[in-house]
Amino acid sequence: MNMTSVDLSERQAIILAGGMGTRLSEETTVRPKPMVEIGGRPILWHIMKIYSRFGVNKFIVALGYKGEVIKQYFLNYCALQSDIEIHIPTGEVTLTHRPEEQWTVKLVDTGLHTQTGGRLRRLKQYVCDDPFFFLTYGDGVADIDIHEQVRGYLSSGHPCMLTAVRPPSRFGALELDGQEVRTFNEKPQTGEGWINGGFFIFSNRVFDLLADDSTILERTPLEKLASNRELGVYPHYGFWHPMDTLRDVRLLNELWDKGEAPWKKW
Repeated sequence: MNMTSVDLSERQAIILAGGMGTRLSEETTVRPKPMVEIGGRPILWHIMKIYSRFGVNKFIVALGYKGEVIKQYFLNYCALQSDIEIHIPTGEVTLTHRPEEQWTVKLVDTGLHTQTGGRLRRLKQYVCDDPFFFLTYGDGVADIDIHEQVRGYLSSGHPCMLTAVRPPSRFGALELDGQEVRTFNEKPQTGEGWINGGFFIFSNRVFDLLADDSTILERTPLEKLASNRELGVYPHYGFWHPMDTLRDVRLLNELWDKGEAPWKKW
């Protein structure tokens, strides 16, 4: 299929941003995990930029823990990213050099303790008429090609698809040659095993498997889809990295500061 025939401008991307991020408690005591910054911008912003590069500019952010921080960010986004001219006698405000993003962002409170499947279930009304929609987590970045993923999804015939990735190693990798180190790789992607990397494409079939707020998307729903042979896979061989710990935050910021962030394709 020629991807030029697929217009993603009307497709929506849901970002799960309601978890408490307990493994990153040093950062998440004051803000939700998706607002932890890489290069001075929340990782949530980076995820949205990944999608918008491929023409996806409609977002639904599923809020929970400290959702008000995310609301404040987007309420003030245009003003904070623009130059501001204020006419003091009248109070008239003029914004110039506005941000380039053409995003429409729905910020929806999906509950403080709601599980991932439950959060998606609460958003059904916003995507129920869509042929398909995207969903991802608010704490991971990748140099994924969304156009290629959609091509795979449409040709597979599966109602749902996840992105499989190879997880980054916790330790550096060495290739030895006798008493010498031939290669040194500080943080490689592991060569074995695949895990769920998020970056889903879903049809409305998924909502049949979401019972209530306690439903964990990664348990019964995905397990049933897989057992019914309804869960396709897009294997992503490139860069993918979660932001679970302070070490992850430091790594992602180091890559950004060096101008070596693989996910920055915009």
